[in-house]
Amino acid sequence: MFTKLIAASFATLLLVPAALAENHDVKMLNKGAEGVMVFEPAFVKAAIGDTVTFIPVDKGHNVENIKDMLPPGVEEFKSKIGKDYILTLSAEGLYGVKCTPHYVMGMVALIQAGSPVNKEAVASAKLLGKAKARFEPLAAQIGD
Repeated sequence: MFTKLIAASFATLLLVPAALAENHDVKMLNKGAEGVMVFEPAFVKAAIGDTVTFIPVDKGHNVENIKDMLPPGVEEFKSKIGKDYILTLSAEGLYGVKCTPHYVMGMVALIQAGSPVNKEAVASAKLLGKAKARFEPLAAQIGD
């Protein structure tokens, strides 16, 4: 009986971090406060273990990581167009994301989970079209 109680207590402790994780909703919009073809919010500061749910409010959007803008060890990802996508922030660092069809129009976002361990890699990554101009104010929000 005592052994079962200890095992149950230990199992409960393993679930506590998942219960404390937060979800952050990011809308994918044709038009928002910052103009056309935007993520709202475009900058998310979160904790490791949190999730970010990308919601295509308007048709024709998806989310994909920007090349060279993921924390070390995080696998590349790409959602289907018009489908919600949940990204689990599994590692500390910066996650640069784009809407594939609207990338050159500047549809980009930045997520910071914990410390920005890959800040230099993100700063040196190449961006196309209006994405570069839209990304600069996002990068300015990176904290320690």
